[in-house]
Amino acid sequence: MARLDLTVDGVARRTGLDERTVKGILSGAKSKPHAHTLHLLAVGLEVSTDELFQSPTTLARRQFDRETNPVVKECIQAQPKLFANWVDADFDELYSRVGTGGALTAEGAIHAAEAINRKRDLHDKLSLLLETEQASVIAGILELLYEQVRVS
Repeated sequence: MARLDLTVDGVARRTGLDERTVKGILSGAKSKPHAHTLHLLAVGLEVSTDELFQSPTTLARRQFDRETNPVVKECIQAQPKLFANWVDADFDELYSRVGTGGALTAEGAIHAAEAINRKRDLHDKLSLLLETEQASVIAGILELLYEQVRVS
């Protein structure tokens, strides 16, 4: 609401929701709004539905990261295949990265995206292995490595 400079009436008009519904959600009186209501709010406020459940501090940090790393958006547009199947958390991680002395360069953003993809790939492989008969072996190796890192 604040980002769009909207009042309760403005939200009601943009979403098609009743003003009482909007007030109830804001006050907490309507603690479990219907999925359709959440969808209308998200569309009317031009946000994803999960943004409705995040703290204003988290959203402000996310917005700050995006504004201070504009080259990331350019990289995403220039190389969309590099960002295939990414989720919000992946983008948040990339936008939150900084280069030496400030925002990322295009080269730094691509390098960071490639590192995130390698990490995701390893995580996927590890998750799969933990679902096999090799789970106890993998768990033992992880524990051993974790202890080495923790001690040093």
